[in-house]
Amino acid sequence: MALEYYEILLKKHTDYLVVSGYVSISTGRTRGTENIDIICPIIDKIKFQELFSDLDNNKFWCYQGDKAQEVYNQYFSSLTTIRFAKENQIFPNIKLIPFKKTDKIKSFEFNHPQKIIIEDFEFKIPQIEFEIAYKEKVLKGKKDISDAKHLRIFFSDIIKEYKIKKFKKLIQTES
Repeated sequence: MALEYYEILLKKHTDYLVVSGYVSISTGRTRGTENIDIICPIIDKIKFQELFSDLDNNKFWCYQGDKAQEVYNQYFSSLTTIRFAKENQIFPNIKLIPFKKTDKIKSFEFNHPQKIIIEDFEFKIPQIEFEIAYKEKVLKGKKDISDAKHLRIFFSDIIKEYKIKKFKKLIQTES
């Protein structure tokens, strides 16, 4: 499901960043998840309608409604998360999180990505240090702290603690 969604959404209609739990899972953490969180800059109504139509044609449905214009007006344009899943399924789903460029934290995260490759599948994630900082400073849930711990261990040979501290300070300043 994720690969098909990425092909439609990410390569064709908008830029993106995969964030949160899927970052840890894709690096070997064993835990379940019901969704894949993706941030993307807000797109205009026409691009959104094209995306929505393309997903619909590829047997995806939107939790918030079946008309692109209504979903855009009521949710996406007001920066409310929307979800898509394969027809006749609820889980797993894609949680699409729109943001405006005035959101300094999401913009920073989005504009400083790194790529991850799993077999032949390449996608973008935040800098690992940023992901750790965000999970430890903002999200703080049990699952998030465990994810951050996993990332610290998995990437222990390349992460830089000073960057995590810098990102935590940035997050605190902008929150």
